[in-house]
Amino acid sequence: MAVNDALAGTHKIIEEAREQQGGQLVPTLNDFSQELTTLNLGPTHPATHGIFQNILQMDGERIISGVSTIGYIHRAFEKIAERRPFYQITPLTDRMNYCSSPINNMGWHMTVEKLLGVQVPKRAQYMRVIMMELARIADHLICNSILGVDTGAFTGFLYVFQEREKIYEIYEEVCGSRLTTNMGRVGGMERDFSPVALQKLRKWLKEFPAVMREFESMFTRNRIFMDRISNVGPISAERALNYGFTGPNLRAAGVDYDVRVMNPYSSYEDFEFDIPVGTNGDTYDRFIVRNEEIWQSLRIINQALDNLPEGPFHADAPHYYLPPKQAVYKNMEALIYHFKIIMGEIEAPVGEVYHSVEGGNGELGFYLVSDGGRTPYRLHFRRPCFIYYQAYPEMVVGTSLSDAIVILSSMNVIAGELDA
Repeated sequence: MAVNDALAGTHKIIEEAREQQGGQLVPTLNDFSQELTTLNLGPTHPATHGIFQNILQMDGERIISGVSTIGYIHRAFEKIAERRPFYQITPLTDRMNYCSSPINNMGWHMTVEKLLGVQVPKRAQYMRVIMMELARIADHLICNSILGVDTGAFTGFLYVFQEREKIYEIYEEVCGSRLTTNMGRVGGMERDFSPVALQKLRKWLKEFPAVMREFESMFTRNRIFMDRISNVGPISAERALNYGFTGPNLRAAGVDYDVRVMNPYSSYEDFEFDIPVGTNGDTYDRFIVRNEEIWQSLRIINQALDNLPEGPFHADAPHYYLPPKQAVYKNMEALIYHFKIIMGEIEAPVGEVYHSVEGGNGELGFYLVSDGGRTPYRLHFRRPCFIYYQAYPEMVVGTSLSDAIVILSSMNVIAGELDA
């Protein structure tokens, strides 16, 4: 009885979706001479890489249609942020795309700085670029190596995850954390790069390229892997733009939009790098674009490190930037500022700002409205996953179930960001 009730509920969802789309989205069983199968892909399944669900109607192994459902781990970050001081919102951003959390942190800090009118020193901007590009590399390594796992090619995953661990060790030297970093502060960085952090960074920059070349060779010379991803789940540039794609998924479709170039921030205009684009927008293109972006990120990091400016690593903004702990112990003024910032007693100016950064999987934007209080009046996160995941049902129609897994993996849908 329980199974029958579950199937009835699933069919009801499909029928409702069909009606909402004018009868075009989901065929019913009566549309076909043979019986179709309703399959739940998710919400808890290793291949979904997160807690979300796709209700698929299948003709044997072929997918006829699908309905995507989210909401299983919704955490109401935007509403929580309306009751938190600006500093206490940074940990919330960590938990969206946790594969590249420093980008989230610094995107949020730049948004607040835009509202406050804080000018960040050049050294802090370069330091941010280095950490954001390290995060981008880690994000792409996770996506492409897991794509290998989903096609049965496990070895490449083990190769590059060692390099991901080394990136996390650099994070530890910079901020003390690994996955959810809470890195930096409004006004700059929490601390300057230590000699150990610089040593680990230079050592990694020297050793990683050989590993990356081996990783690429391991996959692109693997006929089974190439057959599994070529011409699978393509999307045209026009459809990608209509859906609001950004990031590697849009560039794989042939559109060279990159926030770092179109709307430079944190001194990205100082660096030379290319924007890799694909042609077919298929799983192969998404894989290749991310690999090439890793090489471009290495170019940026090397440029930033070689030309790292001298000077302070944070802005002269005592009302918003936490004073050094030693000063708090000895200086009354520093103690007062520390208390007021930590307790959220400093009011922000009235204003409305939007700032976006090039996240690991697309344009990550923050729309902030301040009414002059101590917390945001309204805060909205533009999560790229939430936008491009809407195209998934269209991209899997006509493919096999195994192709649907590969397509989902190559889109790099992070449930924490999809469902914030």
